[in-house]
Amino acid sequence: MRPELWRDSRLTCWVLMPDHWHGLLQLGASESLGTVVGRLKARTALAVNAERACDGSVWAEGFHDHALRSEEDVLACARYIVRNPVRAGLVRRVADYPFWDAIWIDGENRG
Repeated sequence: MRPELWRDSRLTCWVLMPDHWHGLLQLGASESLGTVVGRLKARTALAVNAERACDGSVWAEGFHDHALRSEEDVLACARYIVRNPVRAGLVRRVADYPFWDAIWIDGENRG
């Protein structure tokens, strides 16, 4: 995902599922979560519609969020997010699924 999309926020991991997207975001000081998610939806909808040569809605309205509390483990949350395709039965190993990334993983050691 393009860095300029996040401005002073930081996307630490994400996974694109067939019908939804999960991401773990460190929100920057200059924008609200709604603004960042709105920009994500707008930019990706433009790209999807350009690729499909169509025009229309790509994302549902709104979004669900969960703020991590200090006692919650960020790495455990990231592992949970990227393992969504495994839990959904789409693949046997995370490394077999092409639509995810995490800042803690280099390109050679996905799994």
